[in-house]
Amino acid sequence: MSSGLEASPAEPAPPGRKTGRRRRPRVAVVGAGINGLATAWALAGAGAEVTLYEQFDIDHDRGSSHGRTRIVRLSYPDVEWVRFAEEARAGWAELEDATGRTLLELHGLVEIASAPELTSAEALAAQRVEHRVLSPADARELGFVVPEGWYALHEPGGGVVRADLARAAFLDAGIARGVRFESGHRVESPDELDADAVVLCAGAWITKLVPDAPVHVTRETVVFFRKQGPPALSLVELNERSGGHAFYSLHDPVYGLKAGAHHAGAEADPDVPGEPDSEIVERVAAWVAERMPDVDPAPVEAQTCLYTTTGDEGFVLERRGRIVIGSACSGHGFKFAPAVGKRLASLALG
Repeated sequence: MSSGLEASPAEPAPPGRKTGRRRRPRVAVVGAGINGLATAWALAGAGAEVTLYEQFDIDHDRGSSHGRTRIVRLSYPDVEWVRFAEEARAGWAELEDATGRTLLELHGLVEIASAPELTSAEALAAQRVEHRVLSPADARELGFVVPEGWYALHEPGGGVVRADLARAAFLDAGIARGVRFESGHRVESPDELDADAVVLCAGAWITKLVPDAPVHVTRETVVFFRKQGPPALSLVELNERSGGHAFYSLHDPVYGLKAGAHHAGAEADPDVPGEPDSEIVERVAAWVAERMPDVDPAPVEAQTCLYTTTGDEGFVLERRGRIVIGSACSGHGFKFAPAVGKRLASLALG
């Protein structure tokens, strides 16, 4: 994660001139995906005059933030990511308190890994996050089959964030704080915006605004399955073949289960619509059949979303002059939105 550059200090007023009341900083935020929404809310809470621009509408399905649910978890093998997730968790609670809406559904999460060093056990223990190592029988009681010789742990505080409700909550809370929202307004260049700072949360469109952004864009496929009974625990699979995160599944309030293969899609242009990849649908269905015997493995729907990814799957959060870059989040950024928004707001106002 880049920490960014510090903003230049404001020039002092000439001698003898009264400065008067300090003007509110004017900040433009480009992109009303989850991170743009969170940033606008944080900026308005810090006293900025904020305009949020979105080229489509708030619920469009062309980018990375649409859909009904996303995984939330503290389980990361690196303790710094655990701390970042804890920071975000506090931000979700703040948004829930501010809006009176329940956004997190913490049914629990299971992490399975092909090698012990891939698991989050050590990092969770270091942060004293509640978790327990699972035996194969324990995992089966929770609805999952763990391959022989693999490792598993249960994080009871994991689950999902209701993505659709979260987008609406951030927007409504931001507008209540004075955020001006302009949908249907595509920004072609930061130069066209009259603001003290411009925060680019453009997701897959970031390279069209910042050509040297160190990212690549892929179109990923997510698949839905029918699951009866109580909400599914989230599942994250880590294996050595993929170098880490491989497959995932989580609760979906319509069908019961949503699943996907992490970073499996082909490179894509965000301005060109795309369809789900049938080969990935088959791979995900086979994985669901193997790992979750209580779920009907016949896919009922497939959708796409865009990943905008750095080489190490970290985030780009940095300042260049008056421009603040808040892309990419490498396919796992939704859960961090409240913390990302605060960091980007700090960079814009710094």
